[in-house]
Amino acid sequence: MRALLVVNPAATTTSARTRDVLIHALASEMKLEAVTTEYRGHARDLGRRAADSDDIDMVVALGGDGTVNEVVNGLLHAGPDPDALPRLAVVPGGSTNVFARALGLPNDAVEATGAILDALETGSGRTVGLGIAAGTPGTPDEGVPPRWFTFCAGFGFDAGVVGRVEQQRERGRISTHSLYIRQAARQFLADPHRRSGAITLERPGADPVRELVLSIVCNASPWTYLGNRPVYATPAASFDSALDVLGLSRLSTPALARYATQLLTSTPDRGPRGRHVASFHDLTDFTLHSKVSLPFQMDGDHLGLRSSVTFTGVRRALRVIV
Repeated sequence: MRALLVVNPAATTTSARTRDVLIHALASEMKLEAVTTEYRGHARDLGRRAADSDDIDMVVALGGDGTVNEVVNGLLHAGPDPDALPRLAVVPGGSTNVFARALGLPNDAVEATGAILDALETGSGRTVGLGIAAGTPGTPDEGVPPRWFTFCAGFGFDAGVVGRVEQQRERGRISTHSLYIRQAARQFLADPHRRSGAITLERPGADPVRELVLSIVCNASPWTYLGNRPVYATPAASFDSALDVLGLSRLSTPALARYATQLLTSTPDRGPRGRHVASFHDLTDFTLHSKVSLPFQMDGDHLGLRSSVTFTGVRRALRVIV
């Protein structure tokens, strides 16, 4: 087997020594080419190279969810073909690693590498569904190219939090769960739309859902993790179905406290609920419009401001090693 290992040297939870050990372990079982990323988008370019090659059987992404997202977008640049494209394996190296953990992999890079090698020996794997977000035709964002995401996208409040965290990281702050909590509080205080939402959800054959303050699109469950605690925004979301959506139409101080508590105590069977909650399961095609430009994020990567995003859920998109 020939494999391409894409290594993010800035991965927050793996040292250079750990990466050397992992490379040695993988190279002992396959013909391995290891490439360290050098710029934003490099992992995408490497994934595209692998997809276009005739002799790469697997791509291993060593890094966080951002690295995985880039690799996936490279692999799927010409569209999904699970039977023909190289398989994907993920070694978690970021601060949260939602995609890897949602697949059932250990959150430790060494243990995850062992699990991948065991899966290769037994031929274990699965085909997962993914999501696509693109600019909406007939809107100012219609020129935004389609982009795949692996576990979530957010339009509005949560994307604003992600943007604030990225600004702090650019100033040298370390990505921690307490940093996210502080920035969420600041986003709440600064958000002018938290009482009257600007977002409308449109889906074929149904009435629009208007005045949403927050909209979270999930392709997997859990939605995220706080340390070792899984957080379930849409408990029914699955890699085997299309996309789920959680929307909130009110985010006053009491509502924020209520829904934050529900998220922190959520389970695989019970997520946020209440008269201001709009929840949808297994949506293949839908659009989120906003009266004003709002922050947008995919897989924890802030992508700037958007006024309209069209989503597509693809049930069989990529083969992964688990």
